[in-house]
Amino acid sequence: MEEEKQTAGAGAAAQSDFSQGTVPSNILRLALPMVVAQLINVLYSVVDRMYIGHLPAAAGNALTGVGVTFPILTVVIAFANLFGAGGAPLFSMARGRGDSEEACRIMGNVFSMLTATGLLLTALVLLFKRPLLYLFGASDVTYPYASDYITIYLLGSVFVMLGLGMNNFINAQGFARKGMMTVLIGAALNIALDPLFIFVFDMGVRGAALATVLSQFVSALWAVGFLCGRRTLLRLEPRWMRVQLPVVGRITALGFSSFIMAVTNSAVQSVCNATLQTFGGDLYVGVMTVLNSVREVVMTVVSGVTNAAQPVMSFNYGARKYRRVREGIGFTTALCIGYTVLVWALLFFFPRVFIAVFNDDPALMEACVPAMHIYFFGFFMMSLQMAGQAVSVALGRSKQAVFFSLLRKAFIVIPLTLLLPRLFGLGVDGVFLAEPISNFIGGVACYVTMLLTIWPELKRREREQAA
Repeated sequence: MEEEKQTAGAGAAAQSDFSQGTVPSNILRLALPMVVAQLINVLYSVVDRMYIGHLPAAAGNALTGVGVTFPILTVVIAFANLFGAGGAPLFSMARGRGDSEEACRIMGNVFSMLTATGLLLTALVLLFKRPLLYLFGASDVTYPYASDYITIYLLGSVFVMLGLGMNNFINAQGFARKGMMTVLIGAALNIALDPLFIFVFDMGVRGAALATVLSQFVSALWAVGFLCGRRTLLRLEPRWMRVQLPVVGRITALGFSSFIMAVTNSAVQSVCNATLQTFGGDLYVGVMTVLNSVREVVMTVVSGVTNAAQPVMSFNYGARKYRRVREGIGFTTALCIGYTVLVWALLFFFPRVFIAVFNDDPALMEACVPAMHIYFFGFFMMSLQMAGQAVSVALGRSKQAVFFSLLRKAFIVIPLTLLLPRLFGLGVDGVFLAEPISNFIGGVACYVTMLLTIWPELKRREREQAA
């Protein structure tokens, strides 16, 4: 199959050959636009919260109502990751081997599964909306806001999944700037529409959700349009969209770690909200909404770097450039640790600056400051978890990636969230303390395991090649 040569010039093909040039330069070339893309992607939901948090009346209740929808939004993202994040490394490995047909087949199957799953999720969640929202921490006061927001948002869940999932394949081909445009276009539209729908048309949280849905539709249209066009290296075509169960099985096996990570995030959010509702009421559910919002923003750099490193490591692994894979691991780790140490210092010394972005209610501010100090303690340890897991996914180690996804959230955070407030009498502080404890235990366990398993194997393969 000569499609790559026919559909792109030599310059684009060279730019997408991650076995050439230095490894740090390849990662940074992808990372810079991908970090911007991650930050912009966060703006979809964060901008909504910023505007909602400053509504003229009942801003606190509205913000809390939107906050209890997070577990549902996270599940939508989880399925986008299941197929998108699972298919992209396999796609990159196939490209590294020179197997363009297999790469196209993987991309087409991902598109079909994203579309079908998005439609199914919309129907199921709308059917069980009320009990789910109360389960996730809604009260009689905040339920109307949560219901208004999630009902409209779900109508656009297919667009959310296609935009997020298919953008992985734009980045995997080296078109990081085009991938950035996928979210930039939608985010710019979202920022413009939010104040119009929320304040001018007086739609409140419904306006925020409608702005997000329309923006995600445009993002999805851009991503799919680019992959179907002539400027891409490998084109998304109907002949590759026929679902093949063996291919889907390999995609979901590798994407399961990203899926589990997102689903356990959803479970953690719902357990945290429910526990905080018991020990602190709506005020502390609002505090967790602010902390989650800050966390989403500051984690964009780590997510962007690890997402950029994955196609580079996958391509070189497929091309049997094992020394370059090890260089990618070392560079990614150093960059992530340095950044998260800096962020931890800023959040510790200037918490009010970050909190004020989302809400200026005095009671919420006073409750947020000590909670932020606890929640983000030792924040840099989180980067070890993400770097170690990115390596496992990039090299196709699905079981290892899944295990550490479950370890930190399901086996550490959730039990601690339930036990610390009750058994040790810490109240709401126990909920916030569960996060740093899990970062230390999960981060060390994940990264050390990678160093003891994957790293020696890469060195062994290097020696075999040299011999």
